[in-house]
Amino acid sequence: MTVKELRELTRRMGVSGKGTKKDLVSALMDSLGVEGNGKGGKSSSELVSPSEEPLKRKSGASAVVEQNLESSEVISETPSKKRSRTKQKSIKATTLEENSVSNVKINKTSVQKETLVVKGAAPKAGLCPNENSEPWTVLVHKKPQAGWIPYNPKTMRPPPLSKDTRALKILSWNVNGLKALLKSRGFSVQQLAERENFDVLCLQETKMQEKDVEVIKDTLLDGYTNSFWTCSVSKLGYSGTAIISRVKPLSIKYGLGVPDHDTEGRVVTVEFDDFYLLTAYVPNSGDGLRRLTYRVTEWDTSLGNYMKELEKSKPVILTGDLNCAHQEIDIHDPAGNRRSAGFTNEERESFETNFLSKGFVDTFRKQHPNVVAYSYWGYRHNGRKTNKGWRLDYFLVSESIVEKVHDSYILPDISASDHSPLGLILKL
Repeated sequence: MTVKELRELTRRMGVSGKGTKKDLVSALMDSLGVEGNGKGGKSSSELVSPSEEPLKRKSGASAVVEQNLESSEVISETPSKKRSRTKQKSIKATTLEENSVSNVKINKTSVQKETLVVKGAAPKAGLCPNENSEPWTVLVHKKPQAGWIPYNPKTMRPPPLSKDTRALKILSWNVNGLKALLKSRGFSVQQLAERENFDVLCLQETKMQEKDVEVIKDTLLDGYTNSFWTCSVSKLGYSGTAIISRVKPLSIKYGLGVPDHDTEGRVVTVEFDDFYLLTAYVPNSGDGLRRLTYRVTEWDTSLGNYMKELEKSKPVILTGDLNCAHQEIDIHDPAGNRRSAGFTNEERESFETNFLSKGFVDTFRKQHPNVVAYSYWGYRHNGRKTNKGWRLDYFLVSESIVEKVHDSYILPDISASDHSPLGLILKL
Protein backbone atom coordinates (compact mmCIF):
# COMPACT_ATOMS: atom_id res chain seq x y z
CA MET A 1 0.00 0.00 0.00
CA THR A 2 1.47 3.36 -1.03
CA VAL A 3 1.68 6.48 1.16
CA LYS A 4 -0.87 8.19 -1.08
CA GLU A 5 -3.32 5.32 -0.67
CA LEU A 6 -2.77 5.25 3.10
CA ARG A 7 -3.45 8.98 3.34
CA GLU A 8 -6.67 8.57 1.37
CA LEU A 9 -7.66 5.64 3.58
CA THR A 10 -7.00 7.44 6.86
CA ARG A 11 -8.83 10.53 5.63
CA ARG A 12 -11.89 8.48 4.71
CA MET A 13 -11.86 6.85 8.16
CA GLY A 14 -11.58 10.22 9.91
CA VAL A 15 -8.01 9.61 11.06
CA SER A 16 -5.14 12.08 10.86
CA GLY A 17 -3.44 11.69 7.45
CA LYS A 18 -0.09 13.28 8.18
CA GLY A 19 3.42 11.94 8.59
CA THR A 20 5.43 9.03 7.20
CA LYS A 21 4.06 5.67 6.06
CA LYS A 22 4.70 4.29 9.55
CA ASP A 23 2.80 7.19 11.11
CA LEU A 24 -0.16 6.66 8.79
CA VAL A 25 -0.41 2.92 9.47
CA SER A 26 0.05 3.54 13.19
CA ALA A 27 -2.82 6.02 13.16
CA LEU A 28 -4.99 3.53 11.29
CA MET A 29 -4.14 0.77 13.77
CA ASP A 30 -4.87 3.05 16.72
CA SER A 31 -8.29 3.81 15.25
CA LEU A 32 -9.00 0.06 15.42
CA GLY A 33 -7.88 -0.14 19.04
CA VAL A 34 -4.56 -1.87 18.35
CA GLU A 35 -1.65 -1.76 20.77
CA GLY A 36 1.42 0.12 19.65
CA ASN A 37 4.19 -2.45 20.10
CA GLY A 38 4.17 -5.97 18.77
CA LYS A 39 6.09 -9.22 19.10
CA GLY A 40 9.76 -9.31 18.24
CA GLY A 41 10.25 -5.55 18.49
CA LYS A 42 7.87 -4.72 15.61
CA SER A 43 5.77 -1.59 15.95
CA SER A 44 2.10 -1.26 15.07
CA SER A 45 3.03 0.97 12.18
CA GLU A 46 4.63 -1.86 10.20
CA LEU A 47 2.72 -3.16 7.21
CA VAL A 48 3.36 -6.88 7.00
CA SER A 49 2.38 -9.73 4.71
CA PRO A 50 0.44 -12.70 6.18
CA SER A 51 3.65 -14.74 6.34
CA GLU A 52 5.51 -12.16 8.44
CA GLU A 53 5.40 -11.68 12.21
CA PRO A 54 1.94 -10.42 13.24
CA LEU A 55 1.27 -7.68 15.78
CA LYS A 56 -0.69 -7.53 19.04
CA ARG A 57 -4.06 -6.12 19.93
CA LYS A 58 -5.17 -4.84 23.36
CA SER A 59 -8.35 -6.88 23.47
CA GLY A 60 -6.61 -10.17 22.65
CA ALA A 61 -8.67 -10.53 19.48
CA SER A 62 -7.34 -10.30 15.95
CA ALA A 63 -8.01 -7.75 13.27
CA VAL A 64 -7.41 -8.04 9.56
CA VAL A 65 -7.43 -5.01 7.31
CA GLU A 66 -7.46 -5.75 3.59
CA GLN A 67 -7.08 -3.34 0.73
CA ASN A 68 -8.89 -4.44 -2.41
CA LEU A 69 -7.78 -2.45 -5.43
CA GLU A 70 -11.23 -2.01 -6.94
CA SER A 71 -13.81 0.67 -6.23
CA SER A 72 -16.73 -0.44 -4.09
CA GLU A 73 -19.16 0.76 -1.48
CA VAL A 74 -17.84 0.54 2.06
CA ILE A 75 -19.22 0.81 5.54
CA SER A 76 -16.38 1.56 7.94
CA GLU A 77 -16.82 0.97 11.63
CA THR A 78 -14.75 2.15 14.60
CA PRO A 79 -14.75 0.69 18.15
CA SER A 80 -17.18 3.47 19.21
CA LYS A 81 -19.67 2.02 16.66
CA LYS A 82 -19.78 5.26 14.62
CA ARG A 83 -20.50 4.51 10.98
CA SER A 84 -19.86 6.39 7.76
CA ARG A 85 -20.80 5.36 4.24
CA THR A 86 -18.68 6.38 1.28
CA LYS A 87 -17.45 5.34 -2.16
CA GLN A 88 -13.76 4.51 -2.00
CA LYS A 89 -11.18 1.76 -2.32
CA SER A 90 -12.54 -1.22 -0.41
CA ILE A 91 -11.58 -1.78 3.22
CA LYS A 92 -12.60 -4.83 5.21
CA ALA A 93 -12.10 -4.90 8.96
CA THR A 94 -12.92 -8.14 10.70
CA THR A 95 -12.81 -8.74 14.42
CA LEU A 96 -13.16 -12.27 15.74
CA GLU A 97 -14.09 -12.62 19.38
CA GLU A 98 -14.37 -15.93 21.22
CA ASN A 99 -17.50 -17.12 19.47
CA SER A 100 -18.71 -14.08 17.55
CA VAL A 101 -17.78 -12.47 14.28
CA SER A 102 -18.26 -8.88 13.12
CA ASN A 103 -17.79 -8.33 9.42
CA VAL A 104 -17.48 -4.68 8.52
CA LYS A 105 -18.12 -3.61 4.91
CA ILE A 106 -18.96 -5.28 1.86
CA ASN A 107 -16.75 -5.15 -1.22
CA LYS A 108 -18.13 -5.95 -4.67
CA THR A 109 -14.95 -6.99 -6.46
CA SER A 110 -11.41 -7.86 -5.57
CA VAL A 111 -8.35 -8.01 -7.81
CA GLN A 112 -5.34 -7.62 -5.57
CA LYS A 113 -4.85 -7.13 -1.84
CA GLU A 114 -2.35 -6.31 0.83
CA THR A 115 -3.05 -7.47 4.36
CA LEU A 116 -2.30 -5.83 7.66
CA VAL A 117 -2.44 -8.54 10.31
CA VAL A 118 -2.84 -8.06 14.03
CA LYS A 119 -2.44 -11.09 16.27
CA GLY A 120 -4.01 -11.40 19.70
CA ALA A 121 -2.56 -13.17 22.72
CA ALA A 122 -4.82 -16.22 22.93
CA PRO A 123 -5.79 -18.69 20.18
CA LYS A 124 -9.42 -18.70 21.26
CA ALA A 125 -9.62 -14.98 20.53
CA GLY A 126 -9.78 -15.84 16.83
CA LEU A 127 -6.48 -15.22 15.15
CA CYS A 128 -5.73 -14.56 11.54
CA PRO A 129 -5.84 -17.93 9.73
CA ASN A 130 -2.30 -17.48 8.43
CA GLU A 131 -0.91 -17.57 11.97
CA ASN A 132 -3.62 -19.14 14.10
CA SER A 133 -3.04 -22.60 15.54
CA GLU A 134 -6.82 -23.11 15.32
CA PRO A 135 -7.69 -21.64 11.90
CA TRP A 136 -11.08 -23.37 11.81
CA THR A 137 -12.26 -20.92 14.50
CA VAL A 138 -11.97 -18.06 11.98
CA LEU A 139 -14.92 -17.34 9.71
CA VAL A 140 -13.57 -17.72 6.18
CA HIS A 141 -16.29 -17.47 3.58
CA LYS A 142 -16.64 -15.30 0.50
CA LYS A 143 -20.39 -14.93 0.87
CA PRO A 144 -21.18 -15.04 4.60
CA GLN A 145 -24.78 -14.68 5.73
CA ALA A 146 -26.09 -12.98 8.84
CA GLY A 147 -25.82 -15.25 11.87
CA TRP A 148 -23.14 -17.56 10.47
CA ILE A 149 -20.35 -18.31 12.92
CA PRO A 150 -17.11 -20.33 12.65
CA TYR A 151 -16.80 -23.81 14.10
CA ASN A 152 -15.15 -24.26 17.47
CA PRO A 153 -15.49 -27.83 18.76
CA LYS A 154 -14.09 -26.79 22.14
CA THR A 155 -17.17 -24.70 22.85
CA MET A 156 -19.85 -26.17 20.58
CA ARG A 157 -19.92 -29.81 21.62
CA PRO A 158 -22.45 -30.93 24.25
CA PRO A 159 -21.36 -32.23 27.66
CA PRO A 160 -20.37 -35.92 27.72
CA LEU A 161 -23.06 -38.46 28.43
CA SER A 162 -23.19 -39.97 31.89
CA LYS A 163 -21.31 -43.24 32.30
CA ASP A 164 -24.52 -45.20 32.80
CA THR A 165 -25.94 -44.07 29.42
CA ARG A 166 -25.55 -46.70 26.71
CA ALA A 167 -24.03 -45.15 23.62
CA LEU A 168 -21.86 -45.94 20.62
CA LYS A 169 -19.15 -43.65 19.28
CA ILE A 170 -18.37 -43.88 15.57
CA LEU A 171 -15.49 -42.12 13.85
CA SER A 172 -15.17 -41.69 10.10
CA TRP A 173 -12.12 -40.56 8.15
CA ASN A 174 -10.91 -40.22 4.58
CA VAL A 175 -7.23 -41.02 5.16
CA ASN A 176 -6.09 -40.35 1.57
CA GLY A 177 -3.88 -43.44 1.53
CA LEU A 178 -3.56 -45.51 4.68
CA LYS A 179 0.00 -46.72 4.11
CA ALA A 180 1.17 -43.17 3.47
CA LEU A 181 -0.66 -42.01 6.60
CA LEU A 182 1.11 -44.59 8.74
CA LYS A 183 4.57 -44.25 7.18
CA SER A 184 5.47 -40.97 5.54
CA ARG A 185 3.07 -38.93 7.67
CA GLY A 186 3.96 -40.82 10.83
CA PHE A 187 0.42 -40.90 12.23
CA SER A 188 -0.67 -43.54 14.71
CA VAL A 189 -4.27 -44.66 14.45
CA GLN A 190 -3.73 -46.21 17.89
CA GLN A 191 -3.16 -42.73 19.31
CA LEU A 192 -6.43 -41.59 17.77
CA ALA A 193 -8.19 -44.52 19.42
CA GLU A 194 -6.65 -43.70 22.79
CA ARG A 195 -7.65 -40.07 22.50
CA GLU A 196 -11.20 -40.59 21.18
CA ASN A 197 -12.04 -44.02 22.63
CA PHE A 198 -14.30 -44.77 19.67
CA ASP A 199 -16.18 -48.03 19.23
CA VAL A 200 -16.13 -48.11 15.44
CA LEU A 201 -13.77 -46.54 12.90
CA CYS A 202 -14.87 -46.11 9.28
CA LEU A 203 -12.20 -45.39 6.68
CA GLN A 204 -12.38 -44.13 3.12
CA GLU A 205 -9.80 -43.82 0.36
CA THR A 206 -7.48 -46.35 1.99
CA LYS A 207 -5.84 -47.04 -1.42
CA MET A 208 -5.06 -50.53 -0.18
CA GLN A 209 -4.55 -53.62 -2.28
CA GLU A 210 -5.94 -56.91 -1.04
CA LYS A 211 -2.45 -58.34 -0.55
CA ASP A 212 -1.62 -55.52 1.89
CA VAL A 213 -4.72 -55.70 4.05
CA GLU A 214 -3.71 -58.70 6.17
CA VAL A 215 -0.34 -57.15 6.97
CA ILE A 216 -1.78 -53.83 8.11
CA LYS A 217 -5.05 -54.73 9.76
CA ASP A 218 -3.48 -56.99 12.39
CA THR A 219 -1.19 -54.22 13.63
CA LEU A 220 -3.38 -51.17 13.11
CA LEU A 221 -5.40 -51.11 16.33
CA ASP A 222 -5.28 -53.04 19.58
CA GLY A 223 -8.63 -54.17 20.94
CA TYR A 224 -10.52 -53.82 17.66
CA THR A 225 -10.82 -57.40 16.54
CA ASN A 226 -13.52 -56.97 13.90
CA SER A 227 -12.12 -55.60 10.66
CA PHE A 228 -13.77 -55.49 7.24
CA TRP A 229 -12.04 -54.17 4.12
CA THR A 230 -12.84 -53.76 0.47
CA CYS A 231 -10.32 -52.76 -2.19
CA SER A 232 -10.47 -51.59 -5.78
CA VAL A 233 -9.81 -54.39 -8.25
CA SER A 234 -10.35 -52.34 -11.40
CA LYS A 235 -7.61 -49.87 -10.51
CA LEU A 236 -5.00 -50.90 -7.96
CA GLY A 237 -3.96 -48.53 -5.19
CA TYR A 238 -7.17 -46.54 -5.60
CA SER A 239 -10.30 -45.86 -3.54
CA GLY A 240 -10.94 -48.53 -0.86
CA THR A 241 -13.00 -48.51 2.35
CA ALA A 242 -12.99 -50.29 5.70
CA ILE A 243 -14.85 -50.64 8.97
CA ILE A 244 -12.91 -51.53 12.13
CA SER A 245 -14.94 -52.28 15.24
CA ARG A 246 -14.61 -53.61 18.76
CA VAL A 247 -18.30 -54.53 18.57
CA LYS A 248 -18.98 -57.65 16.55
CA PRO A 249 -21.58 -57.02 13.85
CA LEU A 250 -24.40 -59.36 12.97
CA SER A 251 -23.60 -59.33 9.25
CA ILE A 252 -21.26 -57.75 6.70
CA LYS A 253 -21.77 -56.82 3.06
CA TYR A 254 -19.39 -55.38 0.49
CA GLY A 255 -20.54 -53.07 -2.29
CA LEU A 256 -24.05 -52.18 -3.44
CA GLY A 257 -24.80 -55.41 -5.24
CA VAL A 258 -24.41 -53.67 -8.61
CA PRO A 259 -21.40 -54.99 -10.58
CA ASP A 260 -20.86 -51.69 -12.39
CA HIS A 261 -20.37 -49.93 -9.05
CA ASP A 262 -18.59 -52.57 -7.02
CA THR A 263 -15.15 -52.92 -8.62
CA GLU A 264 -13.67 -49.84 -6.92
CA GLY A 265 -14.13 -50.89 -3.28
CA ARG A 266 -16.34 -48.00 -2.28
CA VAL A 267 -18.85 -49.39 0.24
CA VAL A 268 -18.82 -51.63 3.32
CA THR A 269 -22.02 -52.30 5.29
CA VAL A 270 -22.18 -53.82 8.77
CA GLU A 271 -25.33 -54.70 10.66
CA PHE A 272 -25.60 -54.09 14.40
CA ASP A 273 -28.52 -54.83 16.73
CA ASP A 274 -30.17 -51.43 16.27
CA PHE A 275 -29.06 -50.19 12.83
CA TYR A 276 -27.05 -50.69 9.69
CA LEU A 277 -23.81 -48.75 9.31
CA LEU A 278 -22.37 -47.96 5.89
CA THR A 279 -19.02 -46.40 5.10
CA ALA A 280 -18.89 -44.99 1.58
CA TYR A 281 -16.43 -43.20 -0.66
CA VAL A 282 -18.64 -41.61 -3.29
CA PRO A 283 -16.97 -41.20 -6.71
CA ASN A 284 -15.49 -37.80 -7.43
CA SER A 285 -16.87 -36.29 -10.64
CA GLY A 286 -13.27 -35.74 -11.70
CA ASP A 287 -11.34 -33.32 -13.86
CA GLY A 288 -13.57 -31.78 -16.47
CA LEU A 289 -16.54 -33.39 -14.67
CA ARG A 290 -15.98 -36.48 -16.78
CA ARG A 291 -17.79 -38.75 -14.26
CA LEU A 292 -20.53 -36.29 -13.34
CA THR A 293 -23.28 -38.03 -15.30
CA TYR A 294 -22.33 -41.44 -13.92
CA ARG A 295 -22.17 -40.01 -10.42
CA VAL A 296 -25.57 -38.30 -10.33
CA THR A 297 -27.63 -40.60 -12.57
CA GLU A 298 -26.25 -43.98 -11.54
CA TRP A 299 -24.11 -44.07 -8.40
CA ASP A 300 -26.09 -41.74 -6.12
CA THR A 301 -29.36 -43.30 -7.21
CA SER A 302 -28.11 -46.81 -6.49
CA LEU A 303 -26.75 -45.84 -3.07
CA GLY A 304 -29.95 -44.05 -2.06
CA ASN A 305 -32.10 -46.99 -3.16
CA TYR A 306 -29.82 -49.45 -1.37
CA MET A 307 -30.15 -47.47 1.87
CA LYS A 308 -33.95 -47.36 1.59
CA GLU A 309 -34.02 -51.11 1.06
CA LEU A 310 -31.94 -51.66 4.21
CA GLU A 311 -34.19 -49.27 6.10
CA LYS A 312 -37.11 -51.64 5.66
CA SER A 313 -35.42 -53.83 8.32
CA LYS A 314 -33.88 -51.24 10.67
CA PRO A 315 -32.52 -47.68 10.67
CA VAL A 316 -29.49 -46.77 8.55
CA ILE A 317 -26.40 -44.66 9.21
CA LEU A 318 -24.31 -43.58 6.23
CA THR A 319 -20.91 -42.03 6.81
CA GLY A 320 -17.95 -41.13 4.67
CA ASP A 321 -16.62 -38.83 2.02
CA LEU A 322 -19.74 -38.12 -0.01
CA ASN A 323 -17.87 -35.72 -2.29
CA CYS A 324 -20.50 -32.98 -2.17
CA ALA A 325 -20.62 -29.65 -0.38
CA HIS A 326 -24.39 -29.51 -0.13
CA GLN A 327 -25.04 -25.83 0.58
CA GLU A 328 -23.18 -22.55 0.17
CA ILE A 329 -22.39 -22.57 3.89
CA ASP A 330 -20.42 -25.78 3.28
CA ILE A 331 -17.75 -24.24 1.03
CA HIS A 332 -15.59 -21.16 1.47
CA ASP A 333 -15.99 -19.91 -2.14
CA PRO A 334 -19.35 -20.95 -3.57
CA ALA A 335 -19.36 -18.53 -6.51
CA GLY A 336 -15.90 -19.60 -7.64
CA ASN A 337 -16.72 -23.32 -7.57
CA ARG A 338 -20.04 -23.58 -9.39
CA ARG A 339 -18.52 -25.93 -11.95
CA SER A 340 -16.05 -27.64 -9.65
CA ALA A 341 -16.48 -31.33 -8.85
CA GLY A 342 -18.28 -31.55 -5.52
CA PHE A 343 -20.25 -28.31 -5.83
CA THR A 344 -22.04 -28.45 -9.16
CA ASN A 345 -25.79 -27.88 -9.16
CA GLU A 346 -26.22 -31.44 -10.42
CA GLU A 347 -24.34 -32.96 -7.47
CA ARG A 348 -26.07 -30.80 -4.90
CA GLU A 349 -29.50 -31.60 -6.33
CA SER A 350 -28.61 -35.29 -6.42
CA PHE A 351 -27.54 -35.15 -2.76
CA GLU A 352 -30.91 -33.63 -1.90
CA THR A 353 -32.94 -36.01 -4.05
CA ASN A 354 -31.23 -39.31 -3.25
CA PHE A 355 -30.50 -38.83 0.45
CA LEU A 356 -32.15 -35.92 2.26
CA SER A 357 -35.48 -36.10 0.47
CA LYS A 358 -35.58 -39.82 1.19
CA GLY A 359 -35.58 -39.14 4.92
CA PHE A 360 -31.89 -39.23 5.82
CA VAL A 361 -30.75 -36.39 8.06
CA ASP A 362 -27.45 -34.51 7.90
CA THR A 363 -26.63 -34.75 11.60
CA PHE A 364 -23.96 -32.04 11.73
CA ARG A 365 -26.13 -29.48 9.97
CA LYS A 366 -29.10 -30.33 12.18
CA GLN A 367 -26.97 -29.77 15.29
CA HIS A 368 -25.22 -26.69 13.89
CA PRO A 369 -27.56 -24.96 11.41
CA ASN A 370 -25.53 -21.72 11.17
CA VAL A 371 -21.99 -22.98 11.70
CA VAL A 372 -19.36 -22.68 8.98
CA ALA A 373 -17.29 -25.85 9.31
CA TYR A 374 -15.16 -27.73 6.83
CA SER A 375 -13.84 -31.30 6.75
CA TYR A 376 -11.58 -31.04 3.68
CA TRP A 377 -8.85 -28.57 2.78
CA GLY A 378 -6.85 -28.91 -0.43
CA TYR A 379 -3.10 -29.19 -0.14
CA ARG A 380 -2.66 -26.46 -2.72
CA HIS A 381 -2.59 -22.83 -1.56
CA ASN A 382 -2.29 -23.80 2.14
CA GLY A 383 -6.01 -24.46 2.32
CA ARG A 384 -5.94 -25.80 5.88
CA LYS A 385 -3.86 -22.92 7.28
CA THR A 386 -6.15 -20.34 5.73
CA ASN A 387 -9.31 -22.36 6.46
CA LYS A 388 -10.40 -22.31 2.83
CA GLY A 389 -12.20 -25.61 2.91
CA TRP A 390 -15.19 -27.73 1.97
CA ARG A 391 -17.52 -29.89 4.06
CA LEU A 392 -17.54 -33.12 2.07
CA ASP A 393 -17.79 -35.70 4.90
CA TYR A 394 -21.04 -36.60 6.61
CA PHE A 395 -23.04 -38.70 8.98
CA LEU A 396 -26.53 -39.18 7.52
CA VAL A 397 -29.01 -41.09 9.67
CA SER A 398 -32.55 -42.36 9.27
CA GLU A 399 -35.09 -39.88 10.56
CA SER A 400 -36.34 -42.50 13.04
CA ILE A 401 -33.12 -42.34 15.08
CA VAL A 402 -32.11 -38.70 14.65
CA GLU A 403 -33.22 -37.87 18.19
CA LYS A 404 -30.79 -40.48 19.50
CA VAL A 405 -27.83 -38.52 18.12
CA HIS A 406 -26.08 -36.95 21.09
CA ASP A 407 -23.25 -35.33 19.16
CA SER A 408 -22.12 -34.92 15.55
CA TYR A 409 -18.74 -33.25 15.27
CA ILE A 410 -15.52 -32.71 13.30
CA LEU A 411 -11.95 -33.03 14.59
CA PRO A 412 -10.22 -30.28 12.56
CA ASP A 413 -7.03 -30.37 14.64
CA ILE A 414 -6.12 -33.79 13.19
CA SER A 415 -4.36 -32.87 9.98
CA ALA A 416 -2.56 -36.04 8.87
CA SER A 417 -4.83 -36.20 5.80
CA ASP A 418 -6.42 -33.54 3.61
CA HIS A 419 -9.66 -34.57 5.35
CA SER A 420 -10.24 -34.42 9.10
CA PRO A 421 -12.03 -37.18 11.01
CA LEU A 422 -15.63 -36.68 12.07
CA GLY A 423 -17.55 -38.35 14.84
CA LEU A 424 -21.04 -39.40 15.87
CA ILE A 425 -22.18 -40.33 19.35
CA LEU A 426 -25.43 -42.27 19.28
CA LYS A 427 -27.47 -43.13 22.34
CA LEU A 428 -28.66 -46.75 22.27
